[in-house]
Amino acid sequence: MAHAGSTQPRRAFRVAPDGAYETSRRGRDILEAPVLNKGSAFTLEERIELGLQGLLPTAVTTIELQAERSYAQYRRQGDDLAKHLFLDALHDRNEVLYYRVLSEHLAEMLPIVYTPTVGDAIERYSKEFQRPRGVYLCVDDADDIDVAFENYGAAHDDIDLIVATDAEQILGIGDWGVGGIAISVGKLAVYTAAAGIDPTRAIPVMLDVGTDRKELLEYQAYMGARHPRVRGDAYDTFIDRFVRSATSRFPNALLHWEDFGASNARRILERYRETTCTFNDDMQGTGAVVLGGVMAAARAAGTTLSDQRVVVFGAGTAGVGIADFICSAMVREGMSGDEARRRVWCLGSRGLLVEGMAAGMRDFQRAYARTAAEVRTWQRDGAEIGLLEVVRAVQPTVLIGCAAQPSSFTEEVVREMAAHADRPIIFALSNPTSLSEAVPSDLIAWSDGRALVATGSPFPPVQHAGLTYTIGQANNALVFPGLGLGTIVARARAVSDSMLLAAADTVAEFVDASRPGAPLMPPVDRVREVSLRVAAAVARAATAEGLARADVGDAVTQVRRAMWEPAYRRVRPLAPDPGGVAPR
Repeated sequence: MAHAGSTQPRRAFRVAPDGAYETSRRGRDILEAPVLNKGSAFTLEERIELGLQGLLPTAVTTIELQAERSYAQYRRQGDDLAKHLFLDALHDRNEVLYYRVLSEHLAEMLPIVYTPTVGDAIERYSKEFQRPRGVYLCVDDADDIDVAFENYGAAHDDIDLIVATDAEQILGIGDWGVGGIAISVGKLAVYTAAAGIDPTRAIPVMLDVGTDRKELLEYQAYMGARHPRVRGDAYDTFIDRFVRSATSRFPNALLHWEDFGASNARRILERYRETTCTFNDDMQGTGAVVLGGVMAAARAAGTTLSDQRVVVFGAGTAGVGIADFICSAMVREGMSGDEARRRVWCLGSRGLLVEGMAAGMRDFQRAYARTAAEVRTWQRDGAEIGLLEVVRAVQPTVLIGCAAQPSSFTEEVVREMAAHADRPIIFALSNPTSLSEAVPSDLIAWSDGRALVATGSPFPPVQHAGLTYTIGQANNALVFPGLGLGTIVARARAVSDSMLLAAADTVAEFVDASRPGAPLMPPVDRVREVSLRVAAAVARAATAEGLARADVGDAVTQVRRAMWEPAYRRVRPLAPDPGGVAPR
């Protein structure tokens, strides 16, 4: 939400009461400020006032014409990485035009600006580096965190959202060090395109604690801290200093954690969630969107959530987050917490989680460990109980994959599951596409067309026995943008489980999966409508829990009013305040 009259020292502009941008920059400095630059769309009056005569071609064009031309240029790029880099360059040159193009073609461009193509861009970050975006904080310079935020130049009420990563576990590609800033930038792009979060009121942050990737440490042009990842007390102290600085400087901001490793993600969230408005998309966003899809699938199968037996293949941050949300929804239906957890079986890197495993478990996995007595007669592969045996013994109705082990949902596994479930619910969620547990065409064929399928990456429709199956994508973009917007509109003090469950309910209610071949998830090209509904539901939930600091009133109206649109604003010169210093 833009706040009229807010002054942003050391930034390119301030927002006037009428919504115009006012700036003391002139001439080429205007054209080099992406948030101000309108290129050939500057009016003749603006060109005179801002010292732009002779710096632009004669014709005055519209944003519609610019967007059409930019999209044609985008389509001429040779491959997906080239398209990503083209959009990145457009973003660096003209921010409003970038979001106009992205918003008009979001379903097509989402896989380019975010997963899976952003993974390629992250791997090549130091090789393709063009210009910095966001705030880079390094563990070696922890004393300068406050200085870095000061240099960014935003006042305390000017920031609504911060997306921070330490890039230890990027998508399915792991640790890529400072290149992980692209995941924060990409996430914010989706927030803006999908939910209208004002991009001038959001900050991407890279928490550079080093990297354990040898090829980066040995690469001469690597842009990050050239040492192994810092861990332990030094890491925790760095994170704590970041949180204290960010929350004291921007007290109204939602702090979004992205792509932290399993050893840090949950404990960081748990450490700060009671005192800070904070959210982890890998755990909570993934859990909410998958829960929404599972609820829609259960409804299509004519069952309830409490009827399900759930196997989660991949007991990391995302997998246990999914298990937690499914259990929370089962508890809401009347189960006890213990009863709900007994209906979920989780497999980690050493097979089924079982009490007393020699390899041990992480703290957050222990709640889902089965007793040794329960599995005493189950078949093992060495010391492990594998997926096929779990499916044989459990006879699950829901199978969820998030282990980044391609082709792990084999024909034998799927046929075994389908032998005991009328409508097997199968979510192959690992990204990118090359890491998917199975391809939808196989899942549908092996289940004789009965499977209810969703994936983490986009897949084309599947033809089987004369029926077209539209494959829904369990994309976090269906939840986190609306969650963020609803939290911002409500000025919520925290992000609660009830707010997240409200988001999941909204996703489930958005689709009717009962029609044969219908998708389980809303289509990405309707994500802005989904975000509007999710945001309203989240704002209402925050109000009901007493977490809202703003009067939400008519939630839909408030949310719609808060959604930023990619349209050019008037840009005019700023006269220095008497006795003061104008923004630069």
